[in-house]
Amino acid sequence: MDSSVYVFVEDIRGEGMDKVLDRLTAYGAGGITVAAAYHRARDVTPHGQTRVTLRYDGTHFHPPEELFTELRLAPPIQDGAAEEPLAALREATAVRGLKLYGWTVFLHNTTLGLANPDVTVRNCFGDRGSPADLCPAHPDVRFYAEALARAVARQGVDGVVAESLHFAPFAHGYHHERCFVPLGPMDAFLLSLCFCEYCMRRATDLGVHAEVAREECARIVGGILDGDPPAQGEVTRAALTAYAGPDVVAYARARSETVTSLVAAVSTAVAEEDSKLVFLDATGAHKGYTDGLPSPGLAAHDAWQLGIDLLALGDLVPSFGVLAYARDAARVADDVAAYRRSVGKDRQIRAVLRPGLPDTDSADRLAAKVRAVRAAGAQAVDFYAYGLAPFPVLDRIPEALAQTP
Repeated sequence: MDSSVYVFVEDIRGEGMDKVLDRLTAYGAGGITVAAAYHRARDVTPHGQTRVTLRYDGTHFHPPEELFTELRLAPPIQDGAAEEPLAALREATAVRGLKLYGWTVFLHNTTLGLANPDVTVRNCFGDRGSPADLCPAHPDVRFYAEALARAVARQGVDGVVAESLHFAPFAHGYHHERCFVPLGPMDAFLLSLCFCEYCMRRATDLGVHAEVAREECARIVGGILDGDPPAQGEVTRAALTAYAGPDVVAYARARSETVTSLVAAVSTAVAEEDSKLVFLDATGAHKGYTDGLPSPGLAAHDAWQLGIDLLALGDLVPSFGVLAYARDAARVADDVAAYRRSVGKDRQIRAVLRPGLPDTDSADRLAAKVRAVRAAGAQAVDFYAYGLAPFPVLDRIPEALAQTP
């Protein structure tokens, strides 16, 4: 069973490449998934060079100039990129027989969004209120995503791990957010829908009454902001139809064409650069990130809320990362099995587990989840993330990997 550990460039820079790779090799990991292009964050880093680490938008390498020369959008460049940490890492992993995956955040970029607000999502009120979220329907964003994918693939990685290559939930649009209005899950979903000119046009071309959907979303969410009681319960297509009407549901469904066509273009670009795409669906993180207690609906069944059509992507993408952020091994197995049914038996499934809080409180629990994902059809297990977990938590990984042949 294949495996890797998610690692930040700052981890390697702070502890030293040999020390980190020797530790991961001792764990029994088959590779590392390094943050080649990341986003802004403030992280507590227990064994980092700094105990609190600030991260920034951009790539840890200088992309080939010809990829972005004619494009409006280009990724910011991280400090230290001139030292070519990815090239050094590629050489060092090859010597040790480790695979190297390039973890790439595509459409979550506050720097680009603030500098180019017209490429960000636009809500039903016309607000550009999520500067971190680039709209996957905007042509400039689509050109940028394809070029970024090629740039990472050219670093010689075994796979490009694509994070944020779809629409985003409303709750993750900026680095510091406040909402003192009791939005229900369906209200937050309506507020997350993008009604920019490109999304509206794509939906209209598919026969959707886009303006009717926008007006209905504005009416419902506007009522909540004026004091109406929020809707309760999970977001399902049936519940959403009853709450917001068929035009809103049709509009939400139309977003899958935008995401599917973008992912197809990115996957093709990566393949042309002699690598492969690993598509990360953020639904599992959205459901269980905070406490490891996801709501009842399985992530594969709720992926449509981010514009993800797993059945369609199963014909286009060779590998899928399942963010299995749950405490219960049975729930983790159910999530993996649902992805397996959705994307097909011949696609690779990589289950991403957190070895520590809030999902995992012991080595036994982590080992149980590794056994569960293997039994449910995953061919690989990855651990998130090296720099965020204390060493005693990371030391659970060897026992967990011992569960796999």
